Amino acid sequence: MSDSKFPDEKFVQNAVPVWEDEKEKAIEKSSPFYTIIFSGCALMSDGYQVGVLSLVNVCLGNIYGDAYTSTMSTRLGNALFVGIVLGQIGFGFFADRVGRKVGMMVTTFLVILGAALCAGAYGAGGSVEGLFWALAIYRGILGVGVGGEYPCSSTNASESADKVMNGRRGFLVSLATNFMIDFGFVLAGIVPLILAVAGCSNEVIWRVSFGLGVIPPLSALYFRLRMTNSEIFKKNAMKKNVPYWLIFRRYWKSLLGTAGTWFLYDFIAYPFGLFSGTIINSAIGSNPTFVQTAEWSTLLNFLYLPGCILGAYSGDFIGRKKTMALGFFLQGVLGIFMGIWYRDLISILPLFVILYGVFLSLGEFGPGDMVIVTSSEIFPTAIRGTAYGWSAAIGKLGAICGTSAFKPAIQHFGKGDAILGQSRVFILASGLALFGSIVAWALIPDYSKQDLSNEDEEFKQYLLENGYDISHLGEVSTMEDVKA
Repeated sequence: MSDSKFPDEKFVQNAVPVWEDEKEKAIEKSSPFYTIIFSGCALMSDGYQVGVLSLVNVCLGNIYGDAYTSTMSTRLGNALFVGIVLGQIGFGFFADRVGRKVGMMVTTFLVILGAALCAGAYGAGGSVEGLFWALAIYRGILGVGVGGEYPCSSTNASESADKVMNGRRGFLVSLATNFMIDFGFVLAGIVPLILAVAGCSNEVIWRVSFGLGVIPPLSALYFRLRMTNSEIFKKNAMKKNVPYWLIFRRYWKSLLGTAGTWFLYDFIAYPFGLFSGTIINSAIGSNPTFVQTAEWSTLLNFLYLPGCILGAYSGDFIGRKKTMALGFFLQGVLGIFMGIWYRDLISILPLFVILYGVFLSLGEFGPGDMVIVTSSEIFPTAIRGTAYGWSAAIGKLGAICGTSAFKPAIQHFGKGDAILGQSRVFILASGLALFGSIVAWALIPDYSKQDLSNEDEEFKQYLLENGYDISHLGEVSTMEDVKA
């Protein structure tokens, strides 16, 4: 009789490691999917926080009247955008030098903090002007966090998507990033509308609308704590002695393409999105109610989503460059048509809103999806965050320029006729979209069928040929591996 109490003990001992190994493989296989999903969750805050200000402006105007000047309204919008630009540049560098995970944790905290501060903002001693300045500062803090989400989350999503489904990388990245941003715009219209229909006061509407912005980053916090940096980042990170001049010499054209198309896209998309309420009010006629404006704006925002989803498919099917150029081109053609027959179209409000929505949706189909995808894949891993951050920041400068020029352009071209001014602005924006199509075709490389590792290997070879020591490439810090 065997000395062993259980005859199959040896079999069991051998089987347990096999079972544990299979379990680890299953976890490893599913982990990138969770990384992709929760990389993009907080990006929902970008669309939400940008979009919600349009209706919050209405509430603040109703409460404070002439004290809430157009200058202050512009200041609140610009505070967010300036913060976003700073966050995109700063955290792009941070994501490359420190790590994607640490960057996402810091940006998550800033988004939660900024949204909470906005919801609870008060002026010292009850000062109305103090309240407005507090909101501007808090929106700036929020903007830094939202801006940092772009390079940290998008690069992490792209690197994870490359590992699990190379042939559908563009689709996954688009859904995790641009779709989340657009869905945030949709929520930005729904939340104030529900609160208004429920009979809430203007004070409650704007505070709750700002405060609910903490939900997307909070929902991702636990999962982000458990993330690690992508394997491709761990292998190719360049945390010291970065040869920026060599990098610029090789990638200046690609950077010009991503930054230029992003600038043009944001120059068109943000003013036509943020001031959609103004345009719809003109189409409705005299004295539209808050609920009327919110209802039509919400429908308009919903129309972003079909373009985003179709663009995600198209980017993998016909390629990034063709999808971006096609989206710009079709948006330009439709916009010219709308501008020419603008006065007739606004007399049929449902038709006008649908065409307006398709105009915006074509922007999401082409450049909206593809600027994010291309910026996160055409640069090597070592500088992906930095290059992405600069591309996105220049894009947001386009948003600032577009929103700042929008109303003055309407006044200039309309000469007292708002409808005429709006029609001319549609035509002007459409001309820029057609130009964007040319820029995309000329400057955007198409990496649809390539692994991210291909560019990494070519980058290493380029560095070697120029006398750069690549022996220190790879992650040396273990900060991101600290588990919660």
